[in-house]
Amino acid sequence: MYRTETAAGDQVEISFEGNKPLFNGSPINWSLIEEKSKRYLISKDHKNFKCEVLSLDQLTKTVEIKINKNIYTISLKDKMDVLLEQMGIDMVAANVVNDLKAPMPGLVLEIPVSVGQEIKKGDQLIILEAMKMENVLKAVGDGVVKSIEVGKGDSVEKNQVLIKF
Repeated sequence: MYRTETAAGDQVEISFEGNKPLFNGSPINWSLIEEKSKRYLISKDHKNFKCEVLSLDQLTKTVEIKINKNIYTISLKDKMDVLLEQMGIDMVAANVVNDLKAPMPGLVLEIPVSVGQEIKKGDQLIILEAMKMENVLKAVGDGVVKSIEVGKGDSVEKNQVLIKF
């Protein structure tokens, strides 16, 4: 079961009965065909809609899609999100970040920000090499860089503070 909210504030619930999708508890007849990467053709009630996934933020569980030249931002909630919400716990709001920690051991390749710089959600903060792969660590929210605790070429351990906000 997934729940989302329309721009008008109406809640929509999508669930499945076996492989059949249910829209607010009622069966819907539709098909989804992937044309290209992130581009789909949706058919419902003998009407076709072109859909493109513009962005997907797994942290906040939001997706921005374009359907027939109209752009929609959709926030998805699964069973666990709905349960936590009913208990009065909002995981996104509880995610206030005062520092950036290394998600894994690695080597700092680049630090494209400086102390005092204002950052926006999604900005690149540090490029970390781990297991022969470059990992771009991005800002999860807006803020100002208070201090940078590492330098280019430094080896870091998991959970080591890299940047303070």
